[in-house]
Amino acid sequence: MEASSKAKFQRYGSRKVRFLLDLVRGKSVKASLGIVPFSGLRCSDLVQKTINSAAANLGVKTGNKNPDLSKIYIKEAFSTQGPMKHLKRVQPGPQGRAMPYKKSVCHLTVIVSDEKKGAKAPVKGGQK
Repeated sequence: MEASSKAKFQRYGSRKVRFLLDLVRGKSVKASLGIVPFSGLRCSDLVQKTINSAAANLGVKTGNKNPDLSKIYIKEAFSTQGPMKHLKRVQPGPQGRAMPYKKSVCHLTVIVSDEKKGAKAPVKGGQK
């Protein structure tokens, strides 16, 4: 059985979140929760909360309030770019000009399963 959890419009770059998700994809939830806090990345709290939420969602689906985290595996974990239209800002530039910059947001999705064989390898961009 599968369950998912999504965290949308988070103020982190999708590439930086994707780096941490590559470390935990295919591992058990218990092992991944041991890896994430020691990664040294600012987005580790976001990833940890989303993994915990997905594991809790699986527990609700199966009817087990306290599921065994060592038997739940991260089947898929990915981060995509969110919209940049909401956080556009302007910084003063030379000679009265405005220098625009955009703050990026990302959408994080974690899908967990109680079967290990469904773990997917990371997808490399640009290769066929």
